[in-house]
Amino acid sequence: MSYWFRPKTYGYGATPANWKGWAATAAFIAVLLGISLLLLASENGSPTGPEPWRFSIWAALSAVATGAFVLLARAKSDGQWAWRWGK
Repeated sequence: MSYWFRPKTYGYGATPANWKGWAATAAFIAVLLGISLLLLASENGSPTGPEPWRFSIWAALSAVATGAFVLLARAKSDGQWAWRWGK
């Protein structure tokens, strides 16, 4: 099995290990940017800023995208995620 991410040397989580990991990370960033731009583009140009429901939708969609990315990264990681202090 080819792993896309490897555990970080310092801290918690994983970092991309090959082009597939970097492509997944870039796709995640593109999804977050797309969500933000779609909600901004659909705004009426209110002088008081976006309505609260728009922020709620943005937060919910961003949370779902982040959760999906974390699940993917954990499934495609070479090893367990744990806090690390280096070698």
